[in-house]
Amino acid sequence: MGKRNYSRTFEIALSAISCAVAAGALAMGLISGWLVGTGYVVAVIALMVPLSKQFFWGDFIAYLGTVILAVVLGGVVKFWDLVPFAMFFGLHPLVNCLQIRFKINRWIAFAVKAVWFDCTLIAAYFLIYVLGGITLPEQLQALIDGWRLYVIIFTVGTALFLLYDYLIFKLQIGVNRLVYRIKK
Repeated sequence: MGKRNYSRTFEIALSAISCAVAAGALAMGLISGWLVGTGYVVAVIALMVPLSKQFFWGDFIAYLGTVILAVVLGGVVKFWDLVPFAMFFGLHPLVNCLQIRFKINRWIAFAVKAVWFDCTLIAAYFLIYVLGGITLPEQLQALIDGWRLYVIIFTVGTALFLLYDYLIFKLQIGVNRLVYRIKK
């Protein structure tokens, strides 16, 4: 879908609504504690809305606003739950759209994004389980001690990312079709 000449006001409004929904979803997830995953999903979908109109800067500003508002609205207490979103999940849809826009080879892009995802998983592990003070069951901890953690993340994590990346591309197509109906 080609970019039409939308007004800057429309881009700002669409991005602001996207930011508000994403930040609200993340804040609710962080405050509840058990809805963090749902907050991530809703926030990622909300941040896809400006991308459906190819508002790349609007989406990036909405992402920044989302992270800042999520910290203010509850993420400051448990910031480690927000780090994976800030490091990867909030930016991933934008990177996918830029990959398509600039016709970057999908295998090169996948390799770079997979390493980025795996590094986010490693950072999340250390933030959540080491700094967050959460303890794993002894058997699980014994399984991932030392170098095994990295092997698990770079194999299982990359395999999961392949599925996640595919689903996010398909979800963006669905969001594009839905938002295409918005006229301005």
